Amino acid sequence: MRHEFYIPTKMYFGAGCLEKLGTVELPGKKAMIVTTPDAWIKEGGYVDRIQELLRKNGADSMLYDKVHPNPGKRQVTEAAELCRREQCDMVIGFGGGSSIDSAKSIALVSTNEGDLWDYVVTGSGRGNKIKNRPLPIIAIPTTAGTGSEVNPWVVITKEETNEKLGFGSEELFASMAFVDAELMVSVPRTLTAFQGFDALFHAMEGYIANVATPISDMFALKSISLLGENLIKVVQDGKDLDAREKVAMASSYSGIVEAISNCTSNHSIGQAMGAYHDDLPHGAALLMIADEYFASFVDVIPERYRDMARALTGDPDADENALLTRLKEMEKACGVNELRMSDYGIRESELEVFCTNAMEYAGELFEIEPRPLTKERVMEILHKSYR
Repeated sequence: MRHEFYIPTKMYFGAGCLEKLGTVELPGKKAMIVTTPDAWIKEGGYVDRIQELLRKNGADSMLYDKVHPNPGKRQVTEAAELCRREQCDMVIGFGGGSSIDSAKSIALVSTNEGDLWDYVVTGSGRGNKIKNRPLPIIAIPTTAGTGSEVNPWVVITKEETNEKLGFGSEELFASMAFVDAELMVSVPRTLTAFQGFDALFHAMEGYIANVATPISDMFALKSISLLGENLIKVVQDGKDLDAREKVAMASSYSGIVEAISNCTSNHSIGQAMGAYHDDLPHGAALLMIADEYFASFVDVIPERYRDMARALTGDPDADENALLTRLKEMEKACGVNELRMSDYGIRESELEVFCTNAMEYAGELFEIEPRPLTKERVMEILHKSYR
């Protein structure tokens, strides 16, 4: 029963809570706002609104809006150099996980020598100690999926070697987060589904991992329950603010699960796919392999699968097999049950490359599974999932 629990992020939650950015005590006087170049951000006036709230609170700001869906080390290096040159003393990640993860990485590199891979501890990372505290980070998620606003993880790709790796350190927790569901109502249906299933898989993986704790279990099962009740609702009606808030809460709870427990190799495999296909949404990659992946452990930890099934279905008598049945029902109801790898340019001949990449660069996630997957099983998952 021994475990640790450390979540230092001050979280503001609820529709309209972004307004508090204009009144709370800020950790700096000039912010770099990190986001993607998506048209909806400019058209919606979101950056202007954030800058106005900062001005109201006595802070200046500048914009970096070049973040990719699968952000890379080169972008982080470029933005960190700009951050130092402009003398920013805090970084705001506005958007999905790619923007928030990039903001965290920029905050780290801005105050330390070298590039991000000097501090990454897996793959070809050098594993150097972080000598200087990163700039304070403010997270403003516009999606409900990654939970990056309340966990210490980033996922960044090293372009030269196609390493899409997770890296975490307690210095990378955001100082504060504003989880405002009003910012999420315009997220398109398909993207809402991708993000919601990403949150669900964070919770499920964190619950089956052998590093799970009593605290992570509590958050995982509540997240699974909230998503079981509300994800289909919010995919079918994106303006259902109540459902949006509950899915956003589930995403943050799953982020806490990631901070206390961990993801398993479902993420290693999905990240390897994204490392070679920059336009492949992370949630889509996970969905493509999820049914086969989660079928791998039903016989190993049936009691944990029963717990998850009962949380996801709301049926107190559900058995372990009900989890995969309900998962498939939700995928169909959300319109993501027929995703095709080939639609994203993935060839079946690439599957072994994904397998090798996942096991070589993110092999530590295989080690915390109920029964570590073999290369043969990973290849089976990929081939059975390929369309």
